[in-house]
Amino acid sequence: MKAMIFAAGLGTRLKPFTDNAPKALAPLAGKTLLYHVITRLRSAGVDEFVVNVHHFPDMIVSYLENEFNGLDIKVSDERDRLLETGGGIRRAEALLSDSGPFIVHNVDIVTDLDLQWFEARLRPGAMSALLVSERKTKRYLLFNEDGRLVGWTDVSTGAVKTPFRNLDVASCRKMAFGGVHLMSPDIFRTFDRIDEEPSAFPLYDGDGRMIEGSDRPLGERFPIMDYYLRAAAEYEFIGVAPRNLVLIDAGKPESLAEAENFVNGRV
Repeated sequence: MKAMIFAAGLGTRLKPFTDNAPKALAPLAGKTLLYHVITRLRSAGVDEFVVNVHHFPDMIVSYLENEFNGLDIKVSDERDRLLETGGGIRRAEALLSDSGPFIVHNVDIVTDLDLQWFEARLRPGAMSALLVSERKTKRYLLFNEDGRLVGWTDVSTGAVKTPFRNLDVASCRKMAFGGVHLMSPDIFRTFDRIDEEPSAFPLYDGDGRMIEGSDRPLGERFPIMDYYLRAAAEYEFIGVAPRNLVLIDAGKPESLAEAENFVNGRV
């Protein structure tokens, strides 16, 4: 199985560390964030890796060569331009699309997710399964009674994005995204589909008004959530919410101690 690890980001929440190093190499329990993600994925059966790079790319490449020499790890180079999450996946198409479903994992997510169980949750015909939970946050993905993605909301502002003009937000299940995806390789053809006919995939706000700019091609650089929300009009993306999930966003200083305790078995 293949996995892509997002390691290209600027890591602004971890400043000042990321003024001189990439977030992926932030220390955690004597190793790095990147080390812990790779070793967990390996233990779950992942044997091919793609790691994207942009911020201090040579440091990540050198680290991978020294720490994981012999492991099948390919680098997706975004030195020229940070492509965001969706664009990063799109650039790595040649490295990911030649086999079955693949994992996409944020480098700063520390979790006890059973990845083999998660893999089995991808429905036939679905483009992606998204790890979600009921943790408290401001921004939620919206799902219908069948667990299918239908929109997004920011509860602090009341903002809504949905491909369905008359969506009843109150009837939707609100879930927080957990930074892990399982994607069908068919997802790449749907990127092309939106670019070929972008006006067929607009987004609407909570009042049914089309959101400006949401009818444009995806292009080379775009957030994966923008793609999910637009493509949800035609394609199926499902939310998967494991019971009793431990999920820590270790990309901010206040969470690193919690992540360290978890990794060291103290929680």
